Amino acid sequence: MSDDKYWDDARGDVDIASTRALSRRSVLQLAGAVTASTTIPEAFANTTPAAAPTPAAAIAAKVSFSVNGVRHSLELDPRQSLLDVMRERLELTGTKKGCNQGACGACTILVNGKRIVSCLTLAAMHSGAEITTIEGLASNGDLHPVQEAFIKHEGFQCGYCTPGQIISAVGCIAEGHAGSAEEIQFWMSGNICRCGAYPGICAAVADAAGRN
Repeated sequence: MSDDKYWDDARGDVDIASTRALSRRSVLQLAGAVTASTTIPEAFANTTPAAAPTPAAAIAAKVSFSVNGVRHSLELDPRQSLLDVMRERLELTGTKKGCNQGACGACTILVNGKRIVSCLTLAAMHSGAEITTIEGLASNGDLHPVQEAFIKHEGFQCGYCTPGQIISAVGCIAEGHAGSAEEIQFWMSGNICRCGAYPGICAAVADAAGRN
């Protein structure tokens, strides 16, 4: 039995060609209707999308502190680290940015006599503080005893970590943690020297602490 005959019997003398043609037209008409329903209305065609909201600018914090004996009053972004303020606002670039994660000690400074890693603390938290950086150790052109000891014992190689090492050594001695080589090594362990100048560093701290 032919296909045409089958469909004739099932549908009753239907014109197969006409049915198929109508089916194609129906599909095309349906597709057109769907397309029309998803077309952007002309009224909105040239509308510019609204700009995404931007975070509000941080309110400036007013901070005043003494750095190396000089009083500074600043308005700064409360999100700025003490390290960035020292380097970028006060141009005291002796304090180095190493890992910027508090792990290497290159950015060590003294705040109220205590050594801290300045990359992990916000400047806005230290209003009224007395801050000492490597630039503030020498006095009247004379090097600090720790600086002299580092030169004497060659406690550096490339020099990048040296400002943080020296500041940390000053704090270590002031804290009373320079009684032995082992004690110095332990309390200076937060300062990394990638060149490996640790023997000279340890000898310099011991010398500056009054031990030969």
